[in-house]
Amino acid sequence: MSGRIVVGIGGWTYEPWRETFYPKSVPKKDELSYAASVLTAIEVNGTFYRSQTPQTFAKWRASVPDGFVFALKAPRFATNRKVLGEGGESIARFMASGIVELGDALGPILWQLAPTKRFEADDFAAFLDLLPPETEGIALRHAVEVRHETFQDAEAVALAKARGVAIVRAVDSSYPEIADLTADFAYLRLMGTQEDEATGYGDAALDAHAKGLAALAGGGMPQGSTLLVEPAAKTPRDVYCFVIAGHKAANPAAAQALIARLR
Repeated sequence: MSGRIVVGIGGWTYEPWRETFYPKSVPKKDELSYAASVLTAIEVNGTFYRSQTPQTFAKWRASVPDGFVFALKAPRFATNRKVLGEGGESIARFMASGIVELGDALGPILWQLAPTKRFEADDFAAFLDLLPPETEGIALRHAVEVRHETFQDAEAVALAKARGVAIVRAVDSSYPEIADLTADFAYLRLMGTQEDEATGYGDAALDAHAKGLAALAGGGMPQGSTLLVEPAAKTPRDVYCFVIAGHKAANPAAAQALIARLR
């Protein structure tokens, strides 16, 4: 038994990709459709900065094939605040913005905390309790990206695990890498692509990342994982992996190389 693995990039509009990713025959209006034809997921960054309309979400869904997944980065107004537990109004507004128009293409919601936001148990718990399990009849998956070293704490893991919220595993970055699995799915962001590698990562690194994703989907852990708490029973799970940051021009190539290895 194994869960599903999807691999993608952050967004689909980036001018250097006109040279490194999109064929010249693909007009800008068709960039999403092309990206969805060679990738299996996209993490949408635009929802972090501004509200979208139901019509926009419906258009995105119509542009991708069945089985494609959008992970939506939740609005900054809900996460970039001193007291996370006071973000209920912003969270409710986002849930009512039309995300249900994505239908079965709606993947996890990514809640990215500010790098300066420290772990405060009561406030973190209050925030997690604001994340709804469903909206308009559609079940939701939530992943929280914690970016301050104080979250490397067994209590933070326990709070997320009790609520079934995934802690994002930040790989090859300056942020803390928390490998503990706290939900029935895993969410990874690979942030170390390099300019001197045509596919962002060398073959050995791509092989290792692909093996790690497969291990997670099968219920195991990538080799070398360091855990803050004892691992739960081995259970297959879906895995969402996005190649983000690093040498961004190469990120689509890295994602495609991982997809090819996983096939």
